[in-house]
Amino acid sequence: MTYTTKSGDSFDLISYQQLGSELFTPQLIDANPEHITTFIFSEGVELTLPTIQAQASTSKLPWKN
Repeated sequence: MTYTTKSGDSFDLISYQQLGSELFTPQLIDANPEHITTFIFSEGVELTLPTIQAQASTSKLPWKN
């Protein structure tokens, strides 16, 4: 899957909006190493969106699983 940036996008914003959490920012950066030094994107940059696997809950509270 790919995403084409809008002017002003950043890795953490794209991660939050497209992948569901800013916690996936490292995976997004890893999928696009050629842009590792980009802080704010201009419009029209095509990025690869990584596949994010659903993680099982590790909660010890049974009602939270």
